[in-house]
Amino acid sequence: MKIVVIGTRGIPSILGGVETHCEELYPYLAKNFGHEITMICRSCYVIDKKITNYKGIRLKSIYAPRNKAFEAIVHSVLGILYAGFKRPDIVHIHAVGPNLVAPLARLFGLKVVMTHHGPDYERKKWGKLAKFFLKGGEWAGVKFANKVIVISNEIKKQIGKKYGRKDTILIPNGVSIEGRPKYNKEVLDKYNVQQQKYIFSLGRFVPEKGFDYLIRSYEKAGISKHFKLVLAGDADHETDFSQSLKEQARISGVILPGFIKGEDLAQLFSNCALFILPSFYEGLPIALLEGMAYGLPILASDIPANTQVGLPESCYFPAGDEELLSKRLVDVMEARYAAFYQDYNMENYDWKKIAESTNLVYSDLCRINAYKA
Repeated sequence: MKIVVIGTRGIPSILGGVETHCEELYPYLAKNFGHEITMICRSCYVIDKKITNYKGIRLKSIYAPRNKAFEAIVHSVLGILYAGFKRPDIVHIHAVGPNLVAPLARLFGLKVVMTHHGPDYERKKWGKLAKFFLKGGEWAGVKFANKVIVISNEIKKQIGKKYGRKDTILIPNGVSIEGRPKYNKEVLDKYNVQQQKYIFSLGRFVPEKGFDYLIRSYEKAGISKHFKLVLAGDADHETDFSQSLKEQARISGVILPGFIKGEDLAQLFSNCALFILPSFYEGLPIALLEGMAYGLPILASDIPANTQVGLPESCYFPAGDEELLSKRLVDVMEARYAAFYQDYNMENYDWKKIAESTNLVYSDLCRINAYKA
């Protein structure tokens, strides 16, 4: 089948949960099922426009303004116009905002699959107008897409209750990590940290990630002499909040390695004493799944997106409660857990199985044998 993918900034190595999802999923679909996949990338994120193929995925750069309010919708409209000209078997649109164009795609006679990664309008960074359009994108996608994939049971329940659509298909995010990488001291030395002597978190520098209160909790815990705090990531668009967060981190002695991937990320992630995810909002966080795959001790906020993975109750704390979090940090770092390596059930988060499930959705929509796609 010929498939056009819309709604992601692009791949490879571009910050974001949807971007990581697409970077992992589509190579499996291309290799194992022979699909011809074109991913529409936002020009403002494409560093090297000479790269037109990634692991069998054709990369098509289309104009998008570097503006958080307009880049997604402008790019999605242009992407659908491109798809309307190319006539693929399926257009797969990711995230609620870009799904504003789902009705346009159907008007062009295209078959549409929506993947709902979470109600983005709940993010603190959006104003009233942006939230209005994001909610409109959710409505348009759920109402007009031929097939709707959701990445969590929580989203499935919300869509059923809000729109009465009961045929949504649960296909979670996944993780490709298989065990811990061989220890590389040089990488840790580069960031001035020692194995199991630091706390690690990562994500975009936006309010809903909760990094500001994490830093305050870390300071109140009084553990900085024994454990450093490392926050990997950055902001897509520099804001007053992201600048303030970086200044707060600098004053508090927090290490900011920036947006990292590959060996550096694997080493910093897998060798920490504790992984923490203090978010107010997530879909199904790949970072949390990665922490589980590495077998790390974990503390996570008690939002539904985090609790649905089924960690022990002791791993959760109320989102935003910095006083309690500071106490939990003291307790956890003093105890260091009975066993450092944890054993989590990762059976549901295998990208190969996720690709197989996605292929079944495509095949059902096009009424062909799933194993001869």
